[in-house]
Amino acid sequence: MRPRSFASRVRSGRIASIDLSNRKEVFSPHKGSVNSLQVDLTEGRYLLSGASDGSAAIYDVQHATDYEGGGLIAKHRCLFSIGKHHEHGHKYSVSTVVWYPIDTGLFVTGSFDQHIKVWDTNTTQAVMNFKMPGKVYGTAMSSIATSHMLIAAGSEDVQVRLCDIASGAFTHTLSGHRDGVMTVEWSTSSEWVLVSGGCDGAIRFWDIRRAGCFLVLDQSRSQMGKRPSISESTSKKGMVSQSLPTGHCSSAKSLMHHKKTPLRPGTKQLANLRKNQIVAKGTMVQRVHPGMSSSRSHATAHYGAVTGLRATQDGMYLLSAGLDSRLRLWDIESGCNTLVNFESTRLQSGKAIQMAIAEEASLVFVPCMTSVKVFDIWTGMTSCTLRGHFEAVNCCYYNRQDQELYTGSNDRQILVWSPSIPVIAEVDDHRTGQVSWLDVDRWSD
Repeated sequence: MRPRSFASRVRSGRIASIDLSNRKEVFSPHKGSVNSLQVDLTEGRYLLSGASDGSAAIYDVQHATDYEGGGLIAKHRCLFSIGKHHEHGHKYSVSTVVWYPIDTGLFVTGSFDQHIKVWDTNTTQAVMNFKMPGKVYGTAMSSIATSHMLIAAGSEDVQVRLCDIASGAFTHTLSGHRDGVMTVEWSTSSEWVLVSGGCDGAIRFWDIRRAGCFLVLDQSRSQMGKRPSISESTSKKGMVSQSLPTGHCSSAKSLMHHKKTPLRPGTKQLANLRKNQIVAKGTMVQRVHPGMSSSRSHATAHYGAVTGLRATQDGMYLLSAGLDSRLRLWDIESGCNTLVNFESTRLQSGKAIQMAIAEEASLVFVPCMTSVKVFDIWTGMTSCTLRGHFEAVNCCYYNRQDQELYTGSNDRQILVWSPSIPVIAEVDDHRTGQVSWLDVDRWSD
C-alpha cells in the first residue's frame, strides 16, 4: 500500500472503534453548560471551551497535569480560565469560541452580552472588542485565508458582520436574511466564500468581494447521491460526442458557419440570420446583479432555523442541521440537495449545535439530545451512538491528529472519546513497579 493509503486505513480503523476514553479525562472548571469547543489548528494540542456561565478555558490535551491509577489515567486540568470575575470577561453566556487559525497566541469568544472579544493567550487580556447589535450566536475564521483576518459573526440581528482583527473595525455587512443568523461557516476551498444559516431557514453563500449572496440553497432542488468524478464525466462526454452522426454539428457551430457565409445587405437570408441570433441570445442564461439575488430569492433549506453547518475538508459538500430535526447534505457546486436520507434524529431546539466530520471514515458526529449519533455521510445510516452525558450535548469537535472526539454538554462536562485500543504497558527492569509507555524509544541513551 502507498503511505497515504496506509495512514488513511489506520485512521479509519481507529475512528471506527471510537468509544468513551478510559485513559484520558478533561476536568472542566465551568459552572454552566459547555456550548463550544475547538482544538487549535497548528499543533492540535490545546482545547478551547466556552460555557454559559460566561467563562472560557484552555486545556493541554497532549500533556497531562497529573496521573491516576498507576499512570494509566491521564488527568487534564485547564491551564487557565477566564470568567465573569475577569476585568474583561463576558457578562453572559459564551456561545462560541474560535482559535486564531495560524497561531495559538490569540483566540476569539462571542457572547450573549453582544460582544466579540479577541484574547491574548499569553497575557489572558482582551486585546480587541467588537460591539454587536444583538446576541452573538456563532463566529468563524477561515483556516485557509492568506489575504484577510476576518471574523464572521452571526447574531440575532438579520445581518452577517465581518470583523477585521487588523483594523479593529467592521469591514462588511452582509444583508439578505430575514431573521437572526444562527451559524456561520467559511468555505474550506476558497478564502472568499462564506456560508451562513439563519433562523429563517435559509442557507446563503456569500462572496465577500462583491455585494449580495450568489447562492441560496433550496431543499426542493435535488440530485441523487454523489456527483460523478471528473474521469467519469469526461468519458461520458466522449461517448456522447462519438454517438453524434457525421455531417451534423451543434447550433453554435452552425451559427459560426452562417457568420462566415458572405451575404448581401438587405436580403431575406440576413434577416433570418439576425432572427436566429436573437433567439440564440434569448436562450442564454442572463446574469443577475449579485445585489438582487438576496432580495429576490426566498428559498429555504430547512423548515425552521438552521442550527448547524459543517463543510467537508475538500470543500465540495456541506452538511446542515435544522430545527425540523433534519440533516441534509448539499452539493456546493450545483447547490442541490443530495437526498441522503439520514436516519431519524431528535435535535435540541432553540440553540446552535456544533457538528464534526471525520472524513477518513466518512463519518459525521451530530449532537442528538443526551447522546452523539455517528452517521455515514453518503448513506445516512447510523454507524453507532455515543452515550455518556447526562444532559443535552451541545458541541462536538474531532481532533484529526489523534483521532479523538471531544463533546460538551449541559451537564458541564467535557468528555473524551478515543479509539478503544487496549493500554499496553511495559515494566522497566531498572524501576520495578513503575509503568513506562510503549511508545518511548528504546535505542537512544
